[in-house]
Amino acid sequence: MTSTSTPPGLARFNVLEEHAAFAALHEACASTAWARRLLAARPYATPEALYSASDAAMAELSPADLAEAMAGHPPIGRPKPGDPTSAREQSGMAGAAEALKAEMLELNLAYQEKFGHVFLICATGRSGEEMRDAVKERIGNAPEQEREIVRTELGKINRIRLARLVTEDA
Repeated sequence: MTSTSTPPGLARFNVLEEHAAFAALHEACASTAWARRLLAARPYATPEALYSASDAAMAELSPADLAEAMAGHPPIGRPKPGDPTSAREQSGMAGAAEALKAEMLELNLAYQEKFGHVFLICATGRSGEEMRDAVKERIGNAPEQEREIVRTELGKINRIRLARLVTEDA
């Protein structure tokens, strides 16, 4: 592995002190188990190796680990104040009509009441209508089925966030 073949952001991540690397990973995904697994496998030769490790770690999360990861995500349509990541990821709801935002709030509450956690979807690139339609479709799922869909959606979100982490120039 040479510094010229490893993207600068990934090279920086590979040599971060453990607590700083853990913090960066934990910001990408709130699961401690996921972050520890990725941290233990450093250094990564390529971004794809990091993404594959992320996918493998996500696949092995227990229900409690998955719940911890989900707790780090705000409801769709209500990004965390001062959090540019959730605001950017949920930009499809930012310009939505008030009626759609109100409908999404009601759907979020119904979903959370049924499943005990926020509705989670990889919102990047999706319109408010697409997210509304997805929650309407998924609210009928069995809890076990929905947990696996959430696992898949978290994996997509983690890949996007890791890509941003390892491609940063500074």
